[in-house]
Amino acid sequence: MRHLLSIEDLDRDAIERIVARAARFAEVSDREIKKVPALRGRMVLNLFYEASTRTRSSFELAAKRLSADVVNFAATGSSVEKGESLKDTVLTLSAHKPDAIVLRTPWAGAAELVSGWCSAAIVNAGDGKHEHPTQALLDVYTLRERLGAIDGASIWIVGDVAHSRVARSNIIAFQRMGASVTVAGPPGCDVRYTLAELPSADVVYALRMQRERMSETWVPSLREYAAWYQLNAGRLTPRQVLMHPGPVNRGVELSGEVLDSPQAAVTAQVEAGVVVRMAVLYELLAGASAPSPRRRGRQIAPASDRARTGPGAELSDAEGVPDAAIFGMQDGA
Repeated sequence: MRHLLSIEDLDRDAIERIVARAARFAEVSDREIKKVPALRGRMVLNLFYEASTRTRSSFELAAKRLSADVVNFAATGSSVEKGESLKDTVLTLSAHKPDAIVLRTPWAGAAELVSGWCSAAIVNAGDGKHEHPTQALLDVYTLRERLGAIDGASIWIVGDVAHSRVARSNIIAFQRMGASVTVAGPPGCDVRYTLAELPSADVVYALRMQRERMSETWVPSLREYAAWYQLNAGRLTPRQVLMHPGPVNRGVELSGEVLDSPQAAVTAQVEAGVVVRMAVLYELLAGASAPSPRRRGRQIAPASDRARTGPGAELSDAEGVPDAAIFGMQDGA
């Protein structure tokens, strides 16, 4: 894999491979020293033209835990404010010879353009309303941890689908993993305009109203939107898994009660972001030189099962890459 520009770049086997490798990297987070030498000597450049908390911090942590050098660039306070174009900014920063560029922009298709302007591996961290592939990967990982498997699961995506890059990537990823997806938006999925059938869902994925991407008024008010589409204790059942990509507008798309409930997987999604992005960076920068993973017909066990079998019990069957190739010495030097 040369770049990760769209979740459509990945077939089911590729998604399985990245999720399996992320499960291995999850062990690193439990160590006293949370670092491995897999990308020592490599440089990762985070190039962000939009505000970000979760995505930017998790990519930075992921690169640092793999021992890569990290450079963070934000458009605010840079020559972008003096009129420098995206292409000239990329060419300028490429002079520093980064091995990978993690790119977030408000422009759909920008990641693909940048991939043709430099030799670095490009990771699309969100391009306008188009896609957010690593969010889809971490959501698949989170659901596999919760449910054990996604095949046959009913997943409802509720909210501002029209402006959501997360929805576009997740629809593709969830369907590729065998789930049934219901939304109020893009074609190719079941469509509902009310939440009357919501209790039939196994997973409910909420989206925020993305007012920064709206060029016209789509709802009369946030109060009316909440009246129709807010997910609260009256609309969710205790068995359902609740997800949200963040940031959450508490009291709008989610009530505080369900956001703080055990069924909410929002914090688990944030935790998954680091290990999944570690797996993506490893796949792009070191995967080509590592032995190919061997599929042995076994899925990652849910976290509850792994706790009973001990740390790392599922790892040797999920991947064929030798531990030494990824983890180096146990002290994480």
